[in-house]
Amino acid sequence: MIDPQSSMRVIHTHPIRIYYEDTDCAGVVYYSNYLRFAERARTEMFRGIGFSNIEYSKCEGITFAVRRCDAEYLKPAFLDDLVEVDTGNLDLQGASFWINQNVRRYRDLLVTMRIRLACVDKEGQVSRIPKQLLTNLQKLNRTVS
Repeated sequence: MIDPQSSMRVIHTHPIRIYYEDTDCAGVVYYSNYLRFAERARTEMFRGIGFSNIEYSKCEGITFAVRRCDAEYLKPAFLDDLVEVDTGNLDLQGASFWINQNVRRYRDLLVTMRIRLACVDKEGQVSRIPKQLLTNLQKLNRTVS
């Protein structure tokens, strides 16, 4: 279980507006959509440090795959809400890393996630994180939001 009260050092925040397509018939965000929101936030975090999924895939032959995801759903989000996905607490390793992501509406914590991403090559084999990207992630991890 993820401890929703544990402190997370936020290194990136990404806003998400909740649209009709994100909700069920009651106007509540469908649980799997939080994973899409987290993916968008990670993509924008990477883009902010000069990492493009497409360019790294073409030039370096690597990409990141979700190896594990633990999520705890605390409160619902609703149609037309503006939520934010906070990303932080990177635990960097040679070929993978853990990352925490929280979805919140103002100060209300809605969902907590702990995700492990693995760097893989075109054949799907584990590969070391490229040095420049690892350096940029380490720098980002040292910043204070």
